[in-house]
Amino acid sequence: MKRYEVEVTGRVQGVGFRAFVEQTASQYPVTGTVQNRPEGSVVIQVQGEETEIEQFLAKVGQGNHFAKVEHMEKKEIPKKEKEGRFSTIY
Repeated sequence: MKRYEVEVTGRVQGVGFRAFVEQTASQYPVTGTVQNRPEGSVVIQVQGEETEIEQFLAKVGQGNHFAKVEHMEKKEIPKKEKEGRFSTIY
């Protein structure tokens, strides 16, 4: 089990990207959060098995019809115990 923080840059705010990330997460056994950052990026924290995280991030990297992901920077962070789902932080 691992947890990563992933900063996503590109056209990722105001285009339904957070909803897309949350919906995509529901297709994988991962937990975590997605949140806009003031400077225009989106930060995802995702926890699960390495293989599942990689598949989830590959799908997220494709974006939705309106978003355009230019770069994703991933760093490992400490796991959160008893996190039960993936959600959007507003």
